[in-house]
Amino acid sequence: MRSLPYWRLSAFYFLYFSTLGSLLPYWNLYLKSLGFNAIQIGQLAAVLVGTKIVAPNIWGWVADQSGRRVSLIRSASLMASLAFLAMFLNTGFAWMAAVTLVFSFFWNAALPQFEAVTLGYLKSDPHGYSQVRVWGSIGFVVTVVGVGWLLESLDISVLPLVVALLMWGIWLASMLVPGEQVSASVHAGSGLGVILRKTEVIAFLVVSCLVQLAHGPYYVFYSIFLEHHGYSHGQVGQLWSLGVIAEVVLFFNMHRCLARFSLRVILLASIMAGVLRWVLIAFFADHLPTLVFAQVLHAATFGSMHVAAIHLVHAYFPSGSHGRGQALYSSMSFGLGGMLGSLASGALWDELGARQVFCAASAVCLLALVIAWVWVRTNECAD
Repeated sequence: MRSLPYWRLSAFYFLYFSTLGSLLPYWNLYLKSLGFNAIQIGQLAAVLVGTKIVAPNIWGWVADQSGRRVSLIRSASLMASLAFLAMFLNTGFAWMAAVTLVFSFFWNAALPQFEAVTLGYLKSDPHGYSQVRVWGSIGFVVTVVGVGWLLESLDISVLPLVVALLMWGIWLASMLVPGEQVSASVHAGSGLGVILRKTEVIAFLVVSCLVQLAHGPYYVFYSIFLEHHGYSHGQVGQLWSLGVIAEVVLFFNMHRCLARFSLRVILLASIMAGVLRWVLIAFFADHLPTLVFAQVLHAATFGSMHVAAIHLVHAYFPSGSHGRGQALYSSMSFGLGGMLGSLASGALWDELGARQVFCAASAVCLLALVIAWVWVRTNECAD
């Protein structure tokens, strides 16, 4: 087993999710400040996540064929950083959509391949994944709180500069990760079509898509939703960070959960938490203690769900297809699911209202729960 470059892997996760921490809670507030309406904001959010449908699969195929996964991560990070600089040239809707399309095509390609790199280093101890990935959540919390405080005293127009600096940090972190030694046996995987015809794999990908679709109203409109109910930028940041702090605590203890419970049980419990969480947000927006509890559930609706999914992908797909497996999971969940959730919530937010949209998210999670209960099996997995 190769020596684990723990801090160098962790630094990439820290900076990647720090960037996400500046985008998820605040970018749509920035778009609102530019005068975009709910439908336009939903469309721009859909573009941001929609490239995950295509980009990870293209880059995953190239990485599995070439074996040069780290080199591709570095290239994708550099191109994303360069493309984002175009955000400073124009703030028209068409321009913003085009720039978002280009930079996110590269940005969204890097993470699934980095997940494969991390799990490659953890071959003899895959349960150690959460101990590395936790630094991504810590980075998210630090940035959410920091940017929230920053926006209390500065105009939100400073946000693109913050994002740009963090994206260049991702590229620098990618340069620190050791390059892999490539051999033909590493990337000669086959039988992907056979894997994708298995019922449990199809069901798992559909469930992943539905769970992320249900997160759509949260990722796109939660900050606007809180602002509408009288919460300040600082409070918005604190509520976002609370959810990820709960996720951090879970990641530090996830190895115990994996040792005690099967991946199927963790998956089902995570989806059940989603059914409850979106209902609580729908009906108790003005009751802070309930919102706090709903945010703590983020540890399950994203944290344990994601860890279980990463381990399922690693188990379902052989070593020569890990890059494509992680890419497929990313494109179906964060890509297709995220895009559909963004578009649907943007289209329905003003039409139906926040309560009905979050209730619909809960119903989507309920459907995912039924599919997972009936068809997702982990008998072939090392759980």
